Amino acid sequence: MTERFERWSQVAGLDLRHYGTDADADEIRDTAVAQPLLVSAGLAAAVALFGDVESAPEPMDAVAGHSVGELTAAALAGVLRPEDALALVAERGRGMAEAAAQTATGMTAVLGGDRDEVLAALESHGLTPANDNGAGQIVAAGTTEQLEAFAADPPARARLRSLSVAGAFHTRHMAPAVERVARLAETIEPADPRTRLLSNSDGAVVADGGEYLQRLVQQISTPVRWDSCTETLAELGATALIELPPAGTLTGLAKRGLPGVERLAVKTPDDLERARELVREHAESTALQQEGRP
Repeated sequence: MTERFERWSQVAGLDLRHYGTDADADEIRDTAVAQPLLVSAGLAAAVALFGDVESAPEPMDAVAGHSVGELTAAALAGVLRPEDALALVAERGRGMAEAAAQTATGMTAVLGGDRDEVLAALESHGLTPANDNGAGQIVAAGTTEQLEAFAADPPARARLRSLSVAGAFHTRHMAPAVERVARLAETIEPADPRTRLLSNSDGAVVADGGEYLQRLVQQISTPVRWDSCTETLAELGATALIELPPAGTLTGLAKRGLPGVERLAVKTPDDLERARELVREHAESTALQQEGRP
């Protein structure tokens, strides 16, 4: 694993081992650092679980990532080599940091309230529903002035929570980052997914690697529709959900969005063995169902 991190660090242009173990919260708050760190953490957990990110485990029926997690998902599905994913996320982080510095923007989580009323309120204030997470959670994004006006006039029965982020991600404010990452993406040759791979754009299963890479680039400035991804997972008959580090948010959303689905957030090395057991259990159950046995 040490050699992998050294290689990934060279690709990302960051000392990922330092930022993942010794750095304090202030050092990793910079999105140019945080994004490569998040992807490397997910890939490292996948290696610990499955042995080799570039060899898809057979029981993995579908893969999805939230926002920057889509790059991790693309590597797990074989669309990108891990090194390509790290190169793209490093450029993505730098580009989004620079775009965020151009205008004072931010994001606010909207919890509860009537969905239609919340969306109407966002539109009236010129805000974007940057993350539609389902389970009664939408993240609004826009300029600081727009968010302040929204906070002074919130939707009925909704709670607002300001998020500590660098800027209005997944909105038009990130357009400069799209152009920057698109140039790098043109140098990468993606493969077609070897397992079902969901897109944040609309929750669709994308079978073409080139199309998925294009979606990854455009997703920088367009909303994340995790609610649609959740609906697709339900339609596919998902029976278990394993969330790779940094874990907890998506399994929390799945509690409401995917009732009856077993959930595991891999937060520490102690969770790895349970994750392996969960994969085996559900793979065996699926195999029995396909054979028509109870």
